[in-house]
Amino acid sequence: MGEDPNDARPEHAPPKLDLNKPGPGDEPPADRPPADRPPAGSGETVMIRPARGGAPRDATPADAVPADATPRDAVPADATPRDAVPGEAAPADAPPRDATPADAVPADAAPRDPAPPQATPTGSFRLPAPAPGAGGTAPWEAPPQNGGSTGTAASAAPAGSFGPADPSGASGSGFGPADSSGTAGSGFGPPSGGFGGGFGAGGPYGHGQAPAAAPGWAGAGTLPPPPSAPPGSGPGGGGGQGESRPLQAVAVGLLNLSCLGLGYVLLRQWIGAAVCWAATAALLLLALPADADGVPLGVLVGYGAVLLAAAADGARRGLRASLSVGAAARRLVLPLAVVLLAVPAGGAVAYGSARDDAREEAFQQSLLARLATADALVKAKEGSRFELAESDYTTALDTYEKLALDHPGSRAAKLVPERLDAYVTSVSKPYTDKKYCDAVDPLKHLRGLPDTVDAKVLGDRADGFDEPLAQSLYECGAGELGRESTAAAHEAFTELAATFPESVYVGRTEKLVGDGLRKAAAPLSDGSASDPCATTEEVRTQRSGVAGLKGYELSGPVADADRAIQKGVFSCGTKQFRDEEYSDAVKTMDQYAKDYPKSPQTAHARTISIAAQIADHEPAAGKKLPSATVPGGSRMPMVVSNDGKDAVELLYTGPVTGKITLRACGTCTNYGGIRGAVDPDAKPCGGASSKYPKATLQLPAGTYHFLQRRAGGGFAVAGETKSSKAEIEPGYTYTNCLYVTSGL
Repeated sequence: MGEDPNDARPEHAPPKLDLNKPGPGDEPPADRPPADRPPAGSGETVMIRPARGGAPRDATPADAVPADATPRDAVPADATPRDAVPGEAAPADAPPRDATPADAVPADAAPRDPAPPQATPTGSFRLPAPAPGAGGTAPWEAPPQNGGSTGTAASAAPAGSFGPADPSGASGSGFGPADSSGTAGSGFGPPSGGFGGGFGAGGPYGHGQAPAAAPGWAGAGTLPPPPSAPPGSGPGGGGGQGESRPLQAVAVGLLNLSCLGLGYVLLRQWIGAAVCWAATAALLLLALPADADGVPLGVLVGYGAVLLAAAADGARRGLRASLSVGAAARRLVLPLAVVLLAVPAGGAVAYGSARDDAREEAFQQSLLARLATADALVKAKEGSRFELAESDYTTALDTYEKLALDHPGSRAAKLVPERLDAYVTSVSKPYTDKKYCDAVDPLKHLRGLPDTVDAKVLGDRADGFDEPLAQSLYECGAGELGRESTAAAHEAFTELAATFPESVYVGRTEKLVGDGLRKAAAPLSDGSASDPCATTEEVRTQRSGVAGLKGYELSGPVADADRAIQKGVFSCGTKQFRDEEYSDAVKTMDQYAKDYPKSPQTAHARTISIAAQIADHEPAAGKKLPSATVPGGSRMPMVVSNDGKDAVELLYTGPVTGKITLRACGTCTNYGGIRGAVDPDAKPCGGASSKYPKATLQLPAGTYHFLQRRAGGGFAVAGETKSSKAEIEPGYTYTNCLYVTSGL
């Protein structure tokens, strides 16, 4: 049979076993009968494994054939095997040295010239069969455990057993070295020390139990098979401290660094492996699922310390440990350990990626939260007055812009266009609801977005607000006109013309405003105003606003309004006179005469004012509105003289109305008082006629009311005026002397 390589075999070659050199006891005794020879062909091929260190060249195997056994066709003792290589297996067809051919001649036949045996690399040879009934254990039978023996042969082995001689020169009783006491081994088997499970201090292979009999060994004539692993390869090195294996230590340490405790598993150190598993499980419980904060630093430091401790401890244990794997597997341990470092490295990378994903998700959620906050602001202010919601709208818009520009790839940024559409819808809701005045400011805000928001973010959303804003300005102004809020209306119209001068709403505004002004002035123009004074003021105000509109062609309606206002003022003055509001009538008519000096009604306005002044002191003078036309017929002269030292005015009303002013009389004095005492017969205007300032009135017949007052005094206070009444009849000449009386 062949021999498998054993890399646990000592590096030095075992000594050669010279099978051709007879040893002690190899010569069969002369008195042994031929019948004791083993029958032909009964021998078995066995492998002789020399003990480490080698036996002496002249040593005799312990289980050699007894001395008195004479093998048939024995090879001479001095024969030298050809090409014999100790320790290697012989070819299967090489006959052993002591083999007897099947066709051997009888025992009493003359021996032939023996041929030298074919030497084999393993030194195999054929053992002779034992004599029937011989005591002890046959060489091909299984020896007892621990180098013992069975039966009585344990204590007395034949002196001629094949085996090395003990130190005293006696041949051994079995195959195996002598024990420590010098006594030869007692049976076929390993030395009494046995093959240990690991390296020990007792020798190259250490002390230990002999291997158990292999199946089919006992009675089969075969030696036990070689050990399945090199000596000292048991787990943990149970036989003692073995030789140092640095690469094995590195491999075990690296296996423990894989986070799975595989170094301990290889060494079968289950407690250490369980600690590694528990630490890894705890780390996974704390780390998974990955979040944005990652694993706490203390946990990482602690787990790293456990891994390093496990690696160091595994390297220490694996330095001299015997692994329970074959040689081929052992060669793969270190590369596998290096490859398995990808487990923690890959786990760290995967966790880092998951943590980064978690952080990215958290960041995305924070951006979405900002987006939601802005959305809530827009939603809450929807429909509110823009001046109250503008700050919140601006905040939301700023958030949208920053999300789109600062984080363009985020989920929140991708939602910004949709949110901007919602923002525009919310801000422009007043326009949608046709609340045009409320929509003006929001639409102006939306139209101005290109000035404040990045064009890439805003897009073309601000392009469609010109028309809505123009419409809102027009509708708002029109509505304010309907509510008689001319100022607000004109403000909207002015902004419309200034912002959209080419808009169709400008033309509509011109028509609307012009028609409105004409409509307002119509009652004044046709005299149908129930209250011309109020209507005049309204038209005057409306006309002023319309005239102030820039960018519109409204000269026609304004001119029509001016004419209506002129009529309205006159109508207002006459109404005031009829309503006995004489002071107001005087003011109105005086203003009319001043504003419209070329008006055909200016003279009439003045007469009404004079009559109103007289009626204010003499109500009877206001019973009839002075006529706008001069009556015909004869007129009677009335000469009016001023006998006073101050200039005086004489106002009269009757069939005709008028006023004259007489300059002062420088030589005249007041009547009454001292003058009356000195010259009781003195009479007003009693002197020469040429001395007094005079004026002649041509008065139609009729009743007249006169009012005398100091010139330039306006409405003189009581005591400074004098009213009188006179009846003018046809055919008479009348005189009227004006003088002043006083108590001094």
